[in-house]
Amino acid sequence: MKNIAVLGSTGSVGVSTLDVIRNNPSRFKIIALAAGRNVNLLKDQIEEFAPRIVAVIDEAHAQKLKAILNPSLGTDILFGEEGYREVAAMREVTMVLSAMVGSAGLIPTMEAIEAGKDIALANKEAMVMAGSIFVGKALEKGINLLPVDSEHSAIFQCLVGHRREDIKNITLTASGGPFLHFSKEELEEVKPSQAMKHPNWQMGGKITIDSASLMNKGLEVIEAKWFFDLPIDRIQVMIHPQSIVHSLVEYIDGSVIAGLGVPDMRIPIAYALSFPERIYRKGPSLDLLKVGALEFFEPDFDRFPNLKLACHAGKMGGTLPAVLSAANEAAVKVFIDEQIKFTDIPKVIKEVLSSHQSKASPTLRDIIDADTWARGEVTKVISKNFS
Repeated sequence: MKNIAVLGSTGSVGVSTLDVIRNNPSRFKIIALAAGRNVNLLKDQIEEFAPRIVAVIDEAHAQKLKAILNPSLGTDILFGEEGYREVAAMREVTMVLSAMVGSAGLIPTMEAIEAGKDIALANKEAMVMAGSIFVGKALEKGINLLPVDSEHSAIFQCLVGHRREDIKNITLTASGGPFLHFSKEELEEVKPSQAMKHPNWQMGGKITIDSASLMNKGLEVIEAKWFFDLPIDRIQVMIHPQSIVHSLVEYIDGSVIAGLGVPDMRIPIAYALSFPERIYRKGPSLDLLKVGALEFFEPDFDRFPNLKLACHAGKMGGTLPAVLSAANEAAVKVFIDEQIKFTDIPKVIKEVLSSHQSKASPTLRDIIDADTWARGEVTKVISKNFS
């Protein structure tokens, strides 16, 4: 049995993870949970899974949780960065599912790696920001660093039994989000409520907006660079509205192996948790006869410039990917607050990137400083150009 800690248990990936564990009680046991502000859902999770410790974002939310939680459950309630770090490094934990959104997951995930835990990584921003450090430290500690994103999980599975040196290139697919066929003029009028409605996947607000702007795919390109040790120019993106083909690997002999499946995050989550085994899944199988036609298009970099910005940052490396991730996270928040337009998000990011003096071979401290700088710069850019 694997003892699991879930970072981000109340988010969409965290909830799906707990569903996988709920259906496989003989294989997994929840030891620790970390969440943000949703103490009501966390209370329900504690009552069901009886973790030994949990952590929330701050002391105020810890007090709220204590006020509604039955003390007889015996769960220790922690808070803040120290609480998250303790959850991630808990001695009894054998695997950490890292699903915190944005840069918040960086330090806890690093703490888990340092503690020698296997990592199932759904927090793509952490890999974007510090991929070289994560991969290097994982090799040093001899742990598994396993992808949870459906695209990277598909690539990982397509590589099983094959030599990495035989890869010609890999292709990540993107649904195109809800605005695939919107004109530039229509994109100007997009509201946050529209951007949070994905046609195929059930995801959190930030990642759904990233999917709509194609930034999510750009972050995944950088993530793939580190997971699979490939240069950016050998990682392609293709729009595939049906979300059935998750990724493809082309080998040097012309063979192409693709990973297909219904759009259900519980499938890659289960594979990461159970690796190198597989878990029997209850539910409908992929029926290509019902799906019918599968469509593929080139991405439109003109209407969705975030993908181009991300590929540029990934090629340049250094602290630029951390700045990209932080600037996007901050700009998306401002968009959600309706202070800027959907089409202003890439404008803000581009200006922040152009102002940054990237540092090569950054330390974790350099990356954190770059993240902080980028968020402050977003505030300046918006104040100057959009207020």
